[in-house]
Amino acid sequence: MSAYINPPKKIPIFLKIGIWISKKVTGKDLLPPKLLAWYPKAAIGSGILESLVAHGSKDLDSRILKLIRIQCSLSASCPFCIDMNSFDYTLDHITEEELAVLQGELDLKQVTTFSIREKLAIEYSKGISSTPVSFAATLIHELKEHFTEREIVIMATTSAQVNYWARVIAALGVPPAGFSNHCTLQTTFIK
Repeated sequence: MSAYINPPKKIPIFLKIGIWISKKVTGKDLLPPKLLAWYPKAAIGSGILESLVAHGSKDLDSRILKLIRIQCSLSASCPFCIDMNSFDYTLDHITEEELAVLQGELDLKQVTTFSIREKLAIEYSKGISSTPVSFAATLIHELKEHFTEREIVIMATTSAQVNYWARVIAALGVPPAGFSNHCTLQTTFIK
């Protein structure tokens, strides 16, 4: 399976540097940055957006960020995003049962291993990934009780970033990059 278009034969050197950095960070020779080279402004903007991603060190708990990324990837039904964002989910102590919640196979209330903050982050990221974007007043009230304003902005922008990539990647027909070694895991996520 291949993308709808091929990368340009000649990629400007300043974009090659970004592609090299992408490969160094992910360990994969990713197709999206190469395709974006057709329009360097989009490539640069996307690269800057990606370089500013929250990683969890002082931003927000890395497990919450991983849950948000997986939930948004699933909500957007983006096979590439699901593959990339669910990779090594066990490193953030996410269980198969918790994945079933993110996939919509189990109700969030059925799984007791999520903290209150994690449940709120999952619900918030679902709302951000919906069309139209909509939130219950009670959710916003609870978010403000359990998260700082900075953390809410980080959750909103992380969700928006995954949604941005999901739309660009789907629009270009980019297949999964093979982050997951388990084909069953990958196909399980894709509805």
